[in-house]
Amino acid sequence: MKEIDLRSDTVTRPTSGMLKAIMSAEVGDDVYKEDPTVNALEEKLAKMFGMDEALFFPTGSMANQAAIKLHTQPGEQLICDKWAHVFNYEGGGVSFNSGVSCKLVDGDRGMITAAQVEENINPPDFYHSPLTTLVCLENTTNKGGGACYDLEEIKKVRNVCNTNNLGLHLDGARLFNALVAKNEDPKDYGKLFDTISVCLSKGLGTPMGSVLIGEKKLMKNAIRIRKVLGGGMRQIGFMAAAGIYALDNQFDRLAEDHKRAKEIAETLASATYVDKVEPVETNIAIFYLKNASNEAAFMKKLQKENIRISNMGQGKLRIVTHLDYSEEMHQKFLKLLKEIKL
Repeated sequence: MKEIDLRSDTVTRPTSGMLKAIMSAEVGDDVYKEDPTVNALEEKLAKMFGMDEALFFPTGSMANQAAIKLHTQPGEQLICDKWAHVFNYEGGGVSFNSGVSCKLVDGDRGMITAAQVEENINPPDFYHSPLTTLVCLENTTNKGGGACYDLEEIKKVRNVCNTNNLGLHLDGARLFNALVAKNEDPKDYGKLFDTISVCLSKGLGTPMGSVLIGEKKLMKNAIRIRKVLGGGMRQIGFMAAAGIYALDNQFDRLAEDHKRAKEIAETLASATYVDKVEPVETNIAIFYLKNASNEAAFMKKLQKENIRISNMGQGKLRIVTHLDYSEEMHQKFLKLLKEIKL
């Protein structure tokens, strides 16, 4: 059997249907906004979330960085969870690109509450501290193991933002997973957030691309910031076609990834060598071995069977299910997890 790669849902290859869509795409120069397929993708996602506009970006990090720059001025501060992607996995871009600092909140599995947001807002008239202007939430949470926010809590966060004149951005890299897992309406998110970034190359399985969606008053400057960040692309409709195909054909199947991740978590929870398994809601399973010194041996046993997972450091091991992880692979992996002795 070929390699079983469970490091991330970004390792997938285009399906045959997606390849056909890519090869038959009508394209133009997107820097001139003349690529009809990109325009169609942007319109599709703006309509899906009930928001004004959308803009295609090469990466999710760039889309998040553009959103932060749209919301803030140098010297200001945003509030996010201590595990937030915008702080941990975007190369320090918050400070480099926008000159903004992060107030890190000790949330639950990457999720913060409205009360925590409120208590971390710097007094606006206290000029010794940075001016708080933005709140960034992440749904689902990457480092938090694919956890999903409660929509009611997000509504409370929105109220805090309204009261304190703060922007609200959603890093929705795996938002599609949350929508499927909780059977939610994308428009509910569009009503709550000023900007939302969604990634097409994770659960949906496209080769590249993220889209920033937002209100017109903010998005009017998004294309300028994308240009500054080097994100202008030409005949990118080939990749936009992959995104449209994925939304139409590979959205609902995310439930399969969630089911398999939960079955992996159940198997790990009953293994004698595992100390703790984080709750699994979507396609990410995070777990810890009883003896951290066994990590190398554990990873070696997996590698011997041509299986790869992620070591996130500090004893945290991560498994991510995805489009290219078949049922045959799944059964082989479950069997191996039951047989391992450490």
